[in-house]
Amino acid sequence: MKLPVLISQGEDGYYTAEVPVLPGCISQGKTKAEALVNIREAAELCLESMDEEGWTLPRHYSLNQVEVGA
Repeated sequence: MKLPVLISQGEDGYYTAEVPVLPGCISQGKTKAEALVNIREAAELCLESMDEEGWTLPRHYSLNQVEVGA
């Protein structure tokens, strides 16, 4: 299963990774590659917990962007 991952770099230089379709599924790493490894593990754990609690992953979703004034 492939899931979307949002990666951003913080002011401290660490990379934060999150899976938008899994609320609360967030991890980090010193490098982008490390963050991806860590978020993969976190996503697997999130999916296990969701399954145990009877939650389901959204079947259909889309990734979009919105423009805001700033």
